[in-house]
Amino acid sequence: MHKSTPDPANGHAETPSLPSDQHRSPSSSDPAPDIFNASSVAEIKATLSHLHDQEASVTARLDALVASQKDFSRELGRLDLLRANLGSQTSTTRSISHGMLSNAAATADRISSAVRHLDLEQSRVKATLDVVEQVSELKACVLGVAGSMGAPQDWETAASYLSRASKIPSDVVHGSFAAEIVPTAEVPDPPNVTLDNAAESLCGLFLREFEKAVKETNGAKITRFFKLFPLIGRSEVGLDVYGRYVCQGVASRARTNLNAGTGAQSKDGFFYANALTKLFEHIAQIIDGHGGLVERHYGPRKMNRVIERLQLEADVQGGIILDTWSDERHVDRKLTDIKSYAFTFLVQSFLPPQRSTTPRSNSPATRDGALGAAEDEGVDMKEIDGLLNEMAIMLGRWSLYCRFLAETCNGPENESQFTRPPFLQDSTLMKKVNDRLVAPFNAMTTFFFRRSVEKAFQLDEQPSGLTLNPQKPLKADPPHITSAVGDIMWIVNKVLQQSLATSQIGVVTNVVPTLSRVLGSDFIGMTQRKMRDECYPRAAVQGGQPPEHMVIAFLVLINNLDVAVDYVQRVVQNNTETKKIIGPDGQVEETDQIRSLFTVPAEATLATQTLQTLSSSFESKVNDLLSDGIQVVFNNVVKHRLRPILSEAFRDIEYQPGEDNDPTSAAYGEYDHHDEADDSTTRAELVRPRFAASWTELLLPLSRILTTSAFDRLMTVTVAYLTRLLEKRLWSYHGRVNALGATRLERDVSGVVSAAVDIGGTYGAPGRYRHREAFARCMQMVLVMGMDEDEWEDVLRGGETAEVVDKLNREERTRIRGMVRR
Repeated sequence: MHKSTPDPANGHAETPSLPSDQHRSPSSSDPAPDIFNASSVAEIKATLSHLHDQEASVTARLDALVASQKDFSRELGRLDLLRANLGSQTSTTRSISHGMLSNAAATADRISSAVRHLDLEQSRVKATLDVVEQVSELKACVLGVAGSMGAPQDWETAASYLSRASKIPSDVVHGSFAAEIVPTAEVPDPPNVTLDNAAESLCGLFLREFEKAVKETNGAKITRFFKLFPLIGRSEVGLDVYGRYVCQGVASRARTNLNAGTGAQSKDGFFYANALTKLFEHIAQIIDGHGGLVERHYGPRKMNRVIERLQLEADVQGGIILDTWSDERHVDRKLTDIKSYAFTFLVQSFLPPQRSTTPRSNSPATRDGALGAAEDEGVDMKEIDGLLNEMAIMLGRWSLYCRFLAETCNGPENESQFTRPPFLQDSTLMKKVNDRLVAPFNAMTTFFFRRSVEKAFQLDEQPSGLTLNPQKPLKADPPHITSAVGDIMWIVNKVLQQSLATSQIGVVTNVVPTLSRVLGSDFIGMTQRKMRDECYPRAAVQGGQPPEHMVIAFLVLINNLDVAVDYVQRVVQNNTETKKIIGPDGQVEETDQIRSLFTVPAEATLATQTLQTLSSSFESKVNDLLSDGIQVVFNNVVKHRLRPILSEAFRDIEYQPGEDNDPTSAAYGEYDHHDEADDSTTRAELVRPRFAASWTELLLPLSRILTTSAFDRLMTVTVAYLTRLLEKRLWSYHGRVNALGATRLERDVSGVVSAAVDIGGTYGAPGRYRHREAFARCMQMVLVMGMDEDEWEDVLRGGETAEVVDKLNREERTRIRGMVRR
């Protein structure tokens, strides 16, 4: 047996394990022998042996415990020693705390209390000294004011003493100490009474001197006394009297400007617009020129009080200008006239046409200048145009004025710097501008535009020199449109620019939707009526061609619609896009036109959206009518010619050469002697030239007259129908094509497709490619016919070749493949 040894690190002995548990024999799982139940000597011996083993194990454990007792005793001794040392230290610490530190703590407490008391005394002394100094300063100010207002009459010095006194706390000025110390034999009143009396006296004096300087127009003296009001605590008085002074100048100059024009002068040009502009410019100059002086002597934002006073004067003078202008220009009477205008031409144009062999009396072709002059007798369009121009200028100047006041009153650092101040938003001039300018401008613009559209149709002229004969040159330059389109779109641009120039979002949101409504009802409606009633391309006999002049007139109307959409889009883009300007330093600067006119972000966004809505809604309405017009041209001019053209191209052509029963085998045999190079210049040219000649004869005259985009629409419809005809013809060749004929058929179809998408070589490449895609099924049909067996097997397996014929489903491919005799 081994004994465990104590651990030198912790001074403890390890507990030995029980040998009986670790070294038990394999048979130890059997129950221990019982000597009382032993039945033989052998069992008794075994039991005794087992007992000896247990005794040895217990003895070993007891020896180990006895050996470790010495280590435990040694550690306990060390703990006792440490406890004794700790007790002595605790006693020493307790004695220090009760003896030495308690005295020190008491001393520190006395010192801290003394320090606090000293600080309190010092603060009281300092406060007393401050009061004494303030009272001394107050006394000096009182005596200085009294002395300056005496014989010297030094008003600046007196005002400066009052300004110094205003910085002394009110409780000191009104305190009993000051009332006891400050009064003297010369100035016996309490200091607050003396100062108030002096300020009141000086205020009255400054007012009198200021008014005197105003009468003498002495600018230096005006400035001198204006600067003294804030020193005596009368800033409001100074600002009010200054406001009255500058308003007198505004009123005087406004009256002078308004009286400068005689009766004849005021009726012509932009006299009243200039008068209103001068009023706003004068106020802006005053604010710019005097704002620095006011801010410097009165404080930040103090100029706003003067601006409010100026706005009251602007309300008066601006109102006089607008009222006089309205009376002189007879605006109310003109508003009544335009409201009662009947638009006779437009109304009669939409009435059902009367059956007559003579041209309609209301047709633009029969109109002359006399009729237009007669209808304009009630409303002079030149006067309306002049009023609109004048109102646009006044509204634009008003917007600039409002923006200037907003920036000045709010400050450039303010996020809402462009928000109109309340005194401006609620001013009487704002209400008068809305009543006298905005409302008449909206009403007159609506009338002016609709009357311009009516007059454009009255004076409408067809383009000359147009013909469907491709051998004759066109005498007119493209686009081939009537004069009404250019006139109306010029007016659209003018009205839009005029409305945007006002910088009034209320004008834009009223005028632009009105333009859209008039364009939709009158321009598009009139064009639709003409297409239906005046120049509908109807053939005299079934299957024949409509009269040439009717077709040309109808095509021109289609051009009108297409060009009008392009014009409106360009007008809107020109007024909304960001323009690049080269600055003085050569740097390119971008200018947002809408943002420069509408500084409030929400208004700029709304204006842009309103213009874009005009373009999109007009385009949507025109596209519907344009599609209908293209369909009419196709149905009445093109459609009935397509089947004969295709039949003529494939006339007498068979696709089973080399057979004895082929009536054209001799010709094909002749063809077979040519090599592959000749193959593309003899037989391949047989179908394509026929088709190309007829196809060009049909569509080239139309392409010369129609705009590119309109002709592209017509080509889309025509090619779609042609592909159906061609596909039907290809299906009809079932059992009539052999392997060689399939190759030739593929070349012929390819020639037809190439000729179909190329009209005189003038059609754009993108259009040719797109229309070639329409023939994809036809091209894939002939491709399946001419495939060799390997390619066809790949198609059946769904390999890469199958992707080439993706427009055909599985059944169609099989059916097409079975068309060829092999």
